Amino acid sequence: MKARKKVEASEISRELLPEQSPALLKELHLLTRDGDLNADARRKLKQVNHLCTLLKPALDDLFSRYESVQMVDVGAGKAYLGFILYELYFKSQESGHILSIENRADLVEKGSAMAGKLSYNRMKFINSTITDAPLPERVHLVTALHACDTATDDALIAGITAKADYIAVVPCCQAEVAQLLKAQKTPAWQELWRHGIHRREFGSHITNVIRALVLESLGYQVSVTELVGWEHSLKNEFILAKRVQNENKMALGRLKELLTPLNIQPKLITHFKL
Repeated sequence: MKARKKVEASEISRELLPEQSPALLKELHLLTRDGDLNADARRKLKQVNHLCTLLKPALDDLFSRYESVQMVDVGAGKAYLGFILYELYFKSQESGHILSIENRADLVEKGSAMAGKLSYNRMKFINSTITDAPLPERVHLVTALHACDTATDDALIAGITAKADYIAVVPCCQAEVAQLLKAQKTPAWQELWRHGIHRREFGSHITNVIRALVLESLGYQVSVTELVGWEHSLKNEFILAKRVQNENKMALGRLKELLTPLNIQPKLITHFKL
């Protein structure tokens, strides 16, 4: 088996954010005990760190306005994002909590144990699906990093329903709309998705367009950007939404105009009856 390429020690410091400790990255197994970083871990770290940087303005805003910021990280997995955000932004605050939701019990157990070991007392783990998870009475930020297929929609539903101030998602494996398109035979449009590879690509693109328009329709100001360079991840779209009003009828009109010729009703549309 070919050995994974290691990143030179002199390069590792360039991957770290200000105030980020190698000790935490070793606990997360992103750095080895000797402080080395292989190429796979480097890609993960680059993605999570850049997401943390993109979230900084939102967190600065929330900490300036609220006494205790409540963040919910759904589909948390190994909770790289939650642990790094806690170290960078929550640890120095006197209040504020991170709730990590994950449906794999072993990861929840490991995450809880690590939070205890690190004395991250305001970080909690729950073993639950996104849909069934009990959320705090007030939620300020909902995050989802690479929640697969409609799990990203579950994250958006949770954030919108909770009227979270910010919702930040990096979608992954959008398959639902591609399946819905497969059944559509609209002649003028069908060539966009007749071939399987086009259907997957077009379906993935339309999925995120719909997500952005749903967020706008329900009162959020939305930006859609690249997370990191494509050489680090093909699942690379970052959607950040800030709640600014209760609804946006113009955005809802554009959403309906888009959906009419496609003749599809994905999960977000049916849930909110748009």
